[in-house]
Amino acid sequence: MAIQNKSNDSSILITEFEQKIWKAADILRGNIDASEYKHVVLGLIFLKYISDKFDERYNQLREEGDGFEEDVDEYTAENVFYVPPSARWDIIRDEARSPEIGIVIDNAMRAIEQENKKLKGILPKNFARPELDKRRLGDVVDLFTNFKMNDHNGAQDILGKTYQYCLRKFAEQEGKLAGEFFTPECVVKTLVEIIKPFNGRVYDPCCGSGGMFVQSADFIKHHQGNIRNIAIYGQDSNPTTWKMAAMNLAIRGLDADLGQYNADTFFNDCHPTLKADYILANPPFNLSDWGADKLVDDVRWKYGLPPSGNANFAWLQHMIHHLSPNGKIGMVLANGSLSSQSGGEGEIRRRIIEDDLVEGIVAMPTQLFYTTQIPVSLWFINRNKTQKGKTLFIDARKMGTMISRKNREMTDEDIAKIAATFEAFNNETLEDVKGFCAAVTTEEIAKQDFILTPGRYVGIEEQEDDGEPFDDKMKRLTGELSGMFAKSHELENEIKKRLGGIGYEIR
Repeated sequence: MAIQNKSNDSSILITEFEQKIWKAADILRGNIDASEYKHVVLGLIFLKYISDKFDERYNQLREEGDGFEEDVDEYTAENVFYVPPSARWDIIRDEARSPEIGIVIDNAMRAIEQENKKLKGILPKNFARPELDKRRLGDVVDLFTNFKMNDHNGAQDILGKTYQYCLRKFAEQEGKLAGEFFTPECVVKTLVEIIKPFNGRVYDPCCGSGGMFVQSADFIKHHQGNIRNIAIYGQDSNPTTWKMAAMNLAIRGLDADLGQYNADTFFNDCHPTLKADYILANPPFNLSDWGADKLVDDVRWKYGLPPSGNANFAWLQHMIHHLSPNGKIGMVLANGSLSSQSGGEGEIRRRIIEDDLVEGIVAMPTQLFYTTQIPVSLWFINRNKTQKGKTLFIDARKMGTMISRKNREMTDEDIAKIAATFEAFNNETLEDVKGFCAAVTTEEIAKQDFILTPGRYVGIEEQEDDGEPFDDKMKRLTGELSGMFAKSHELENEIKKRLGGIGYEIR
């Protein structure tokens, strides 16, 4: 299968390949939990990606004829991972039908890690496990082998999108457990479209599988920017999630500093001196027992000590602490943070508002997350607001489209509307829309006890006048209601009659 130059053809091929890989992955699953076999599938995608990149560079060097095909420096200089002979895809391809294919892949992963310090301890090495069906594993290897790509950019795009697609599918399967590694793409895209991370340092202190960084890179690409103009920093406390992020970024060609290993952000800040220009994050909702008692005098708590039972304002203050003088934050928080007064949260919120940091709040629709039904809002913090002394409130709870029985998704049109509203707010051309958006002064927020729930400020959507006089409408509606009551009585009597006919009378 070859990649065409036309973008529509490329999109079709991406979709086809995603679906084929997922179908194969589902067959491969067997008795392995989704949380386990995702590392098998994602690991293979990554292995194929670095193999293709290596082959491309290898062929270039061979054509040059200087004998540098096995010079590791010739690969690292081009940001390409060196693949040693024993780990190359033709070896894996030839062993696809062997019962030892799992051992061959594990050994390939070890060999690649040994030659590339950036990947040390990151790649999965669990392909030899007995419960993983080796015949089906060979089928997946064949699927990758038969997928030929002759366009460098297309190859990276397809495998990168497939990696993200599989992350989303695994999140659907894992439910609550998926919260540690996946934020819905539409939520991330909304944050990115408003923050606009074009130039500077981008940071996520709880980066999961790296979705914030991937969307930031896509945003830059779609707006004809240069990905080299941003530097990526992140960390995550979960070791397997941290490894997924490293692979997700590598497959996109994104260089990032995620720390030397997984680490707790509150107790082991991997970037203590960082002042970021853009911070994008979806921290764990309402995290309890996060260690407040051991961090009482921490310099990050400028606006007050966060309560031990909820880390929401610890995350927010950690990010504010890491913000540059003109920096912006876009983050997801549970709705309770908008109005909570317990544990000193109301006082912390008041101080942040009075410091004129809150640029905007967006109340999001329910059912966006695979992991929780907790209602959430997006917070936008800005150290150098265009509209001083004002905050934009948007009620987007009615937006989105149901994509399944359980889940909703924000459409591109929804996201564009929210981003355009922020744009108008900052350009001072915004007109308040009842039930949707309002620009509110800090004084007005103070009158509401510094509660940031958008519904308090945007009001109720105005109902369109249908032209029917009120008295006429009430007569019509009460007449309809009377007819419904009469029909219900008829049904009630019919049910009693039928039950009586079989010996069950209702008195």
